[in-house]
Amino acid sequence: MEFVTYEVKDRVGIITISREKALNALNSQVLDELGEAFDAVDLNEIRCIVLTGAGEKSFVAGADIGEMSSLTKAEGEAFGKKGNDLFRKIETFPIPVIAAVNGFALGGGCEISMSCDIRICSENAVFGQPEVGLGITPGFGGTQRLARLVSPGMAKQLIYTARNIKADEAYRIGLVNKVVKAEVNEAGEVTVSAKDALMAEALKMAAGIASNAPIAVRNCKKAINDGLAVDMDKAIVIEEKLFGDCFETEDQKAGMANFLEKDKEKKLKVVPFANK
Repeated sequence: MEFVTYEVKDRVGIITISREKALNALNSQVLDELGEAFDAVDLNEIRCIVLTGAGEKSFVAGADIGEMSSLTKAEGEAFGKKGNDLFRKIETFPIPVIAAVNGFALGGGCEISMSCDIRICSENAVFGQPEVGLGITPGFGGTQRLARLVSPGMAKQLIYTARNIKADEAYRIGLVNKVVKAEVNEAGEVTVSAKDALMAEALKMAAGIASNAPIAVRNCKKAINDGLAVDMDKAIVIEEKLFGDCFETEDQKAGMANFLEKDKEKKLKVVPFANK
């Protein structure tokens, strides 16, 4: 692949959009390659994905305006479907996906980050849906996911005004889970760049997720995603079924047996003291 790389670190897959000269903008080729990268993930081995953009300046600066500028109505709708199909694949991917957002996450960049389960960003991150300034609407799920993640009112404000927001405001409104800063020494010199600190934090979180029972984690993702799409009465039925699905698995048997053994050892240690 020309613009997307995929590497594995322990049980974590790292997918990087690498089109730095165009600030990692999404064109048809990048969208196709991202789809191929997710298709290549070995779900028997990998337990979490980290999605990021190459370089310090940009996660994804948006969809490729050069490609979009000459599209007809039918072609524009088809391009929107291409992006939506990929982002829905990410959103419903069986294992968790963490967006490590460095720099610009505008338009399609904000939209692809919102299709991930968790968003962690560097202190220099900038989010926004600037499409109305270009005479179009968000086309890769921005009008839908932003309203669900923050609030309809805040989503409308950001989309109608086309205003970009910085990392601290994105955290304040709940668009991102955490903001990571560069590390500096006492002399004020940067010892770890914002991007490196971001990736370290994302990989740390991914490793923590990967250490948990994989069937349970997958079922939790499905329960949350599917439950949000229906009313509460239907949602708890979805949870019940996925809860039950965990039983009789090796993870459940081993996890509970380990807990009971530790609990037994703890009680045995307490008994002599209690008898004195």
